[in-house]
Amino acid sequence: MRSWLSRIFTHGPFTATFNVSGNPAVSLPLGQSVEGLPIGVQLVAAHGREDLLLQVAAQLEQAVPWKDRQPPAYIG
Repeated sequence: MRSWLSRIFTHGPFTATFNVSGNPAVSLPLGQSVEGLPIGVQLVAAHGREDLLLQVAAQLEQAVPWKDRQPPAYIG
C-alpha cells in the first residue's frame, strides 16, 4: 500500500486525494507564465456534483478561453 501511495503522490500529488475520495475534480489552464507555459487551477466539487463542476468549468472557459493557446515547445 505504501509503495502504491508513494507512486501516486510522486506522479500526481494534487489529484491523488480526489482520486481516492471520489470527489470530482478538474484542472483548468487559466493562467500563463511569462515564458508562455500554462498555469493550472484545480477545482473540486462535492461528491456526486460533476454537473456543478462542469458548469463552472464551461463558464471559466468562456471567460478565459484557452483553446488556441500553445506553449512555446508545443508539438502537435
